[in-house]
Order: sequence, then structure tokens, then C-alpha cells
Amino acid sequence: MDSKLKAQVIACVSVIVLLILGTVYLINREKPAATGIQVTSMQQESAEAQNGIYARYQLNPDKDPTAFLQDPDFFDVEPEEADQSKVLSLQASSTQKDLRIFVVDGNGNPVSGQQFTFRIAKDGAQTQTYEDEDQDGMLYLTDLAAGEYAVSLNPVDGYAVPDTALSASVSESVSYTVLQDISFLVKTEDEVDPAVEDTGVREAEEDADGTETNVRLADGASVFGIDVSKWNKEIDWQKVKAAGVEYAIIRCGYRGASTGALVEDPYFEKNIKNATEAGVRVGVYFFTQATTPVEAVEEASMVLMLCNQYKISFPLYIDTEGAGGNGRADGLDVETRTAVCTAFCETIENAGYTAGVYASKNWLTGKLDAQKLSPYSVWLAQYSGKPSYQGTYDMWQYTSAGTVDGISTLVDFNVSYMDY
Repeated sequence: MDSKLKAQVIACVSVIVLLILGTVYLINREKPAATGIQVTSMQQESAEAQNGIYARYQLNPDKDPTAFLQDPDFFDVEPEEADQSKVLSLQASSTQKDLRIFVVDGNGNPVSGQQFTFRIAKDGAQTQTYEDEDQDGMLYLTDLAAGEYAVSLNPVDGYAVPDTALSASVSESVSYTVLQDISFLVKTEDEVDPAVEDTGVREAEEDADGTETNVRLADGASVFGIDVSKWNKEIDWQKVKAAGVEYAIIRCGYRGASTGALVEDPYFEKNIKNATEAGVRVGVYFFTQATTPVEAVEEASMVLMLCNQYKISFPLYIDTEGAGGNGRADGLDVETRTAVCTAFCETIENAGYTAGVYASKNWLTGKLDAQKLSPYSVWLAQYSGKPSYQGTYDMWQYTSAGTVDGISTLVDFNVSYMDY
């Protein structure tokens, strides 16, 4: 029972008892012996007075006012609510022969700064112990055998840990499904060194043949649009729309070329909100540095997480380019790079969106197996007066030197042969 209510009940009972005793005392002292009629009248008056007090304090006169004395817990101090930041739980996910485990608090936030000890057992076998030595609240295990795993946490001073183990499934093959805990991996640029991580090189510029045009191409069979990122800085999207831009493919983020961190583009949220409000249709792209299909699923999961609250009209693209020759994915072979793009696109399409691949002509012909990517939208980057790429594509980025009212920098121009 609430402590304030207890106090009110005690006060009411005390007042009632005092009134009854006082009434009895006055009657016995000042009045002669009562007749039967007088006794009845006095009982009615006492009952009316008693009922009035019950009504004042919203008590039920039909119940015993001293019943609280029979409650052994009535005078106990109410326990304080647990500090949710000290109540721990585990979350786990797996893509292929791996297991990623996060420690989160009662508010759903990741917990770091504490060296946790994880206990993991496969199919009831002997338990293995792992230390969170970098104290980031995460454990990532690879090269695991497929099967069912039980994950638990050793007791930690000052924290309440789960009483039961968490069950997690590890699959043999890649699962092209969204990782629900991907938000724990996404960083802002304040947490990384962008000069080292965001080093993508425009392969199409290196392949340019000098015949490109920066005028708007409009032949009635295509739709004119742009693509933007943080490099385009602040954008007045109302002016962009008024200038005749029908759509924009907006960068939502990138994987760091050095550390492999997943980083959100600092202008993404502002760009997609303002573009949508201005009536510009949007698509999204992500600059990849994934080296495995598992990492590509992570990238796709990040894209889907960032886009799920917006209306997306155009495809969600994986942007596959070099990072200056020193990027973690620059040396991938054709088979692996194609598998990365496939994993990204399959994860996107399994979530109900249209997926696509952005690449230069030379990458499509020499560093990717374009035939295996034919089920997805292809966004060709070739800076020339007319594309010479012989494969199929749905969109063509034909210059990086366009100008549009509302954008202070040069901007990429595109034509789409699909009006999504």
C-alpha cells in the first residue's frame, strides 16, 4: 500500500475513535439514563456522524476500519524501483558461423566501461568463457559451428544480471536478414577520423574520356535527378525542387576504409527530411568497404534502419568503388566483391525494397561479375557524352560537375530510365 494512503487511513481511524469516545463520554456525563427511544436516536446520530467522517475521507463504512492492523506488511517501507541502468540483459545475432553479443541495460542502451565475462555453451556441451577485455560491452565470435548456443553473463558487482541463459542460433550459410541490433554498431563522424575513414575515390572520374557534359539531359524517356552527400554541404531543397530536380539519391553512410566502422553521413537525416518535404523523390546509397558477405548484411541492415521512417521511391544502392588503393576492400577479387554486392542487395530486397549496385564502367567490366548482378538495378557511372558500357543499367551518372540552384557545390547529374 502507498505510504501516503497508509497515513490517511491511520488518521481517519484515529479521528473516528476519538469522536466515538468523546460522544460516549458526554452522553454518560450530562444526560440521564436514556429510554429505548432515546437510545435509538443516539445510535442514529452516532452512525450519521461516523458516516460523515467516512465520506470525508472516502472510506467504506461497511468495512472494519481496523482491518489494516491485520496486514503484517502494512508498516513495511516500500522498496525503491530498481535503477534500470543497472539491470542487464543480453542481445545476440548471427549471420553466418558467427555470434555477436551485446550487453544492454533496462533502458535498451548498450553498456560499456565494465569488463564482462560471457559464458557460452553449444548444444549443452562444455561451457567456454570469454572476457570483454576492451570493455565495450560486445563480444564477436567467428568461425563457429552451426547450432544452438546458450549465452549467459557472470555476476557483476553493482548490476543485476539475467537469471537464465539467452538462446542463439548460428547458421551454416549466410542469412540475408536484417540485424535487429545493428544500431549498436553505427557511429557518428564525431567518433571516428573521417579523413582516414571516408576516402572513397570516384572511379568514374578516373575513367572519364573528356566528352562528358554538365547540362541536363532530357529526352522524354528519362527522369533527371542528382545524388548528394556531406560533400555537398547545406542544401536548399525547395530551390532544388523548383530547379526541376525530380529525385535525389542521398548517401546515408559509409564503412570506414581503415577500421571498418559503420558511420552515418552527418547530412543524411537533414537531406532526406528536407528533400521529402520539398517534394523531391528519394533513393539512398551506401559506400561499401565490406570484405565479406556478412559485413555486407551489416551494411544493408544499417541502411534499412536509417530509412525505415521515410518514404523511399528509388532503389537502395550499394556504392562499390575504391578508397585510394589502401581501403580494406580495395584488393577484393571479382568473386568476393560480387558476393558482397549480392549479399547487400538480397538483404535489402528481403526487407521489401528495391536494391541496386552503383559502379563505374571499368568496375562493372573488370572488378564485378555484372551478369550475377543483373537481378538488381544497376547505376552506371561513366563521364562521357554517351555511355559505352554494353551491359544493362537503369540509371546513368554522367557528370560530377553539374550546378543546381540551392546547392553551393558542384553536384552529380543522373538520368534514370525507370520512373519509380
